[in-house]
Amino acid sequence: MIGPSGTYLQRLGARMDAVGTSLCLGVDPDPASLPAGFPPNVEGVERFAVLLIEAATPHVAAVKANLAFFEAFGSPGIAALERVRARVPPDIPFIADAKRADIGSTSTRQSVALFDTLEADAVTVNPYLGLDALEPLLARPDRFVYVLCRTSNAGAAELQDLLVTTGDGGAGLPLYVQVAHFAAGWARRHPHLGLVCGATGQAEMALVRAAAPELPFLVPGLGAQGGDVSAVMQHGPALAGAAAKLRGGAVVVNVSRAIAGAAIGSSEPSTAVAAAAQQWSTVLGC
Repeated sequence: MIGPSGTYLQRLGARMDAVGTSLCLGVDPDPASLPAGFPPNVEGVERFAVLLIEAATPHVAAVKANLAFFEAFGSPGIAALERVRARVPPDIPFIADAKRADIGSTSTRQSVALFDTLEADAVTVNPYLGLDALEPLLARPDRFVYVLCRTSNAGAAELQDLLVTTGDGGAGLPLYVQVAHFAAGWARRHPHLGLVCGATGQAEMALVRAAAPELPFLVPGLGAQGGDVSAVMQHGPALAGAAAKLRGGAVVVNVSRAIAGAAIGSSEPSTAVAAAAQQWSTVLGC
């Protein structure tokens, strides 16, 4: 069933029109790095996540929660995640950073868990098992799937930069570029599909965009990871297709620690988070 305000991209576009930014608030509260007054347990994680959402969401186009920071606490963490998700305003798309995908029957249950139980608007997935592992998650045209392509971590090149040849005997391309080509092909049948492409590799992002000019990007790696803002704004927006018609080319740029970290040492953590979010919203204005 189509959501109350249209497809994910339509809702994302409407929110980006409303706030004029590509900023996505990353919610991944590490219990070892919470501000003073927040205990390093599931209660502290939930309280700080709620603070982030309440303080920062007036300035963001989307919210992305990293599920591992809640799942680590078992069933109390899952319950906390569901409560945190419920605090996200309904006009702001919610992305579950889950990195799922498995054999068909497992992916089907993952789809239920993420889209029906958690009510995520979009999810991140791993392409390693191929399209058949993604199809149960792609079976929902009202939701969206971001495929990991070129990630922002320091060890990304170890596998993702391996040169891969295809059956036509042509020159090898990096694996991440091949993933982008595959995803562009998958999107002809499943237009509610995009790519995760990290901000820490300017040249890599340019190659991914050239391989998949129509696909929306979810971009991690700014702020604490040191990604390049100018490269993101140059290569992140879609160049063609429906996504290119949306504000900012439908690129969603995640910032987590650079916003959450503003609360550390502040006597007014909510005010500090709001100010940091507003600053990043301006930097990523579109």
